[in-house]
Amino acid sequence: MVHAIQLHEAGGPEVLKWEAVEVGEPGPGQIRLRHDAIGVNFIDVYYRMGLYPPPNGYPLIPGAEAAGVVEAVGEGVTNVGPGDRIVYQVHVGAYSETRLLPAERAVKLPDGIDSRIAAAAFLKGLTVQCLVRRTFKVEKGQTILWHAAAGGVGSLATQWVSALGATVIGTVGDAAKAEIAKANGCAHVINYRSEDFVARVKEITNGEGVDCVYDSVGKDTFPASLDCLKPLGMFASFGQSSGLPEPFTLAMLQQKGSLFATRPSIMTYLAKRPDLEASAKELFEALGSGMVKVALNQEVALKDAAAAHRALEGRKTVGATVLIP
Repeated sequence: MVHAIQLHEAGGPEVLKWEAVEVGEPGPGQIRLRHDAIGVNFIDVYYRMGLYPPPNGYPLIPGAEAAGVVEAVGEGVTNVGPGDRIVYQVHVGAYSETRLLPAERAVKLPDGIDSRIAAAAFLKGLTVQCLVRRTFKVEKGQTILWHAAAGGVGSLATQWVSALGATVIGTVGDAAKAEIAKANGCAHVINYRSEDFVARVKEITNGEGVDCVYDSVGKDTFPASLDCLKPLGMFASFGQSSGLPEPFTLAMLQQKGSLFATRPSIMTYLAKRPDLEASAKELFEALGSGMVKVALNQEVALKDAAAAHRALEGRKTVGATVLIP
């Protein structure tokens, strides 16, 4: 028997329980993986809270990304073998010491990338890659607004967008996070707790607005985010750390400048194996070249996952957090 974090009902961090579970032999198309490090993301919180329904009911083992070593493979698996270091992203199931995983979701790790960095960066990095290269293709000379610029995704994104030659305006919640955002490539940083971010964006852009707003905050920043866009701009909502945004009518987009709005999901973007491999390749190149650096600032024992959730929800984290089995 191995141990995992399970929940038997939706709720606060207290529903995360450290329990013994049984992991069998891999079936056809599966691998058995021993985790070295597990990423912590807001999608884990959404599943815990019941905002996203559990795919197979309760009990549920949360966790969307991890890195580790393949222990065994099932019939028909050819892309990885025992002893290979791999990383993956899925919906749930990563908060465990060992697990079974569909082999098609496993991506081999390059030798130069540490498992903890991979677990901290894979889902977040793939999210950024999809957002800035596919949802809205960032180009040199554009101006981008990124909410929560010092968070796990934001820290990677602002580096990447800056490297592409765009001007990045980042929002943060305190002075310490402002310094981090600046170090990660933000040309301008707005403390949304003490400043009107719409007014500041208009001031920074001489009244023009930005080409795209990337928003993982949700309720607290909407619909104000739309007022930061120039005509024909894109609003990309990819999370709701402060709660779900209020519903809006399509007419609002027309009234505010014929805007575009989208709610992308990495699971849709990377559902096909070729797309997963292409995005992972670009992410590994960004990490390997040093274009994007991972701020792994919190390492928490897997059994203490509830503490990691409290810190994440309380916006007390900077950069990425990983759980160590």
